[in-house]
Amino acid sequence: MPYAPHFPVMLRTDDGVRLNAAHTPSTRTDLGIVMAHGFTGSWRDRTARRIVHVLSGYGGVVAFDFRGHGRSGGETTVGDLEILDLDAAVRHARVAGYTKIAVVGFSMGAAVAVRHAGLRGGVDAVVSVSGPARWYYRGTKPMRQVHWAIERPFGRLAARVVKRTRIARGEWDPIPMPPHEAAALISPAPLLIVHGDQDAFFPLDHAHQLYAGARDPKELWIEPGYGHAETAAPPELIRRIGKWISSNLS
Repeated sequence: MPYAPHFPVMLRTDDGVRLNAAHTPSTRTDLGIVMAHGFTGSWRDRTARRIVHVLSGYGGVVAFDFRGHGRSGGETTVGDLEILDLDAAVRHARVAGYTKIAVVGFSMGAAVAVRHAGLRGGVDAVVSVSGPARWYYRGTKPMRQVHWAIERPFGRLAARVVKRTRIARGEWDPIPMPPHEAAALISPAPLLIVHGDQDAFFPLDHAHQLYAGARDPKELWIEPGYGHAETAAPPELIRRIGKWISSNLS
């Protein structure tokens, strides 16, 4: 399918990491949507480009590769320093002229979106899709595989070779605030939590914990048959998210 035209962008974070990004304009010129991909993802992935194309029907979209992913520099810290990456993308959206900014994050990107909005602010709406509520979750086979990739030297090598994802060594110090605690700090910006009942990575209790931790205004959508993050997201769900953003930031 033909995608909406985009323009290449190079971002720089507060700690000096260069990020590869793209800006897709829209007919609505006051609303900017920043898309944050999941772990091992990229804005250049087919699924991400499809999501950007749909969202661009509701506002201009800034999509980027997190540090350590795709063509961006640095190494991923899997949700910690990535709030600096998202902050750089939000700043770019402001500079581009958007007066209202929404962030849509998927999986790791959802955790970053929630933490960024709670700890740094500067956004007008947040959408968390398939996001974790807490750290170190190993209750599913896919998440045990993710931890293997993060913690083991061979796992990090495999992620670099197969997924073009460069993972920082060592443990978090200090441990960053978990998403369910950061969710309490987002208000008065509206928060939408979207989670599939067939998510193989994070079961529904993560969505409920995020929702319980957040203050109004907040919404929780449990999507029947939906799996995990970008690859499983049907266009109709993305359109509903776009409509939610548009109606909340009209």
